[in-house]
Amino acid sequence: MPAPESVTSSISWNPSPTDTLLIAGTEADVPTIETLLATLPELARGQVFIEVQSASDARTLVGPGRVMICWLARDRGQALQRSMDAWLSEMLPVDISREHTIYAWIASQGAARTLSSN
Repeated sequence: MPAPESVTSSISWNPSPTDTLLIAGTEADVPTIETLLATLPELARGQVFIEVQSASDARTLVGPGRVMICWLARDRGQALQRSMDAWLSEMLPVDISREHTIYAWIASQGAARTLSSN
């Protein structure tokens, strides 16, 4: 079932089939994250981070097999920004021979955009 056009166009969500993806938000953003996951092709790859109050707030989300979904519990000291920073430091290495990119939607930052290592 295709995602509602109004949701994906309102956040400028338009990844290419070859993009590595980052999707991040809090419990308030789960409906949008579910919609984004529903738009992804089966071979999409990337990471989803969702920060919630406690582990009991996590639930099952469906996405392509190469998209990892990580629930972060505030009451355990897990934080969205720290997790994204760590993941991005691995995925966007400084490499003078080529540019690395990630296509990202981070709820607190509005529209989806490309993040680059250069």
